Amino acid sequence: MKTFRWIVFAFFAMGVGLYPIIYLFIQGRFGLLTSKSNELLESSLWYPAFYTHIFFGGVALLTGWSQFSTRFRNKNLSFHRVLGKIYVIVCLVSGLAALYLSFFATGGWIASLGFGGLAVSWLFTTSKAFLSIRNGDINNHQAWMIRSYALTFAAVTLRIWLPLAQIAHIDFVSAYRVIAWLCWVPNLLVAQWIISRLPFSTSLKTESVS
Repeated sequence: MKTFRWIVFAFFAMGVGLYPIIYLFIQGRFGLLTSKSNELLESSLWYPAFYTHIFFGGVALLTGWSQFSTRFRNKNLSFHRVLGKIYVIVCLVSGLAALYLSFFATGGWIASLGFGGLAVSWLFTTSKAFLSIRNGDINNHQAWMIRSYALTFAAVTLRIWLPLAQIAHIDFVSAYRVIAWLCWVPNLLVAQWIISRLPFSTSLKTESVS
């Protein structure tokens, strides 16, 4: 069962991570671009930010999932560190672009707050993961990295919720307002549950209290 969950996890991470490549081969509006106004699509800032966000975010998905394999880390420690540095860089770049894009989210201020919260949380957790390992705190690094990747994985859960909303015949804008929060808040809750089950979780709680 554990192996099956890992395969599903890797499949979605790689599938959605490679998804942005489609935008290189399709002309005109595609995917979420169909919900954007002509004025926004003609912006000299929005378009570069959009492509920066999806492509760097795709790299984050592709580089991050393998980092959770203990066997892989132990056998390829130097490669793990290289991938980790790449992951941090692409998350920060994609997160900053996402923060800018959130101001123009379809669905108004509710969606903007949702995606803005995601962007800020992504930047924060990734920075904390990086600073923790810089300070030699492996346990906190692992905990913050789990939170960071749970937010990276919002790209996957977003693309799960959107078709489900369509199947349920829910208006796109109404659904998008909810999904702007639903794509990442449950992910963080699951991440916290996973962290609580780790062997060092007790020591983390002790540190936070002290």
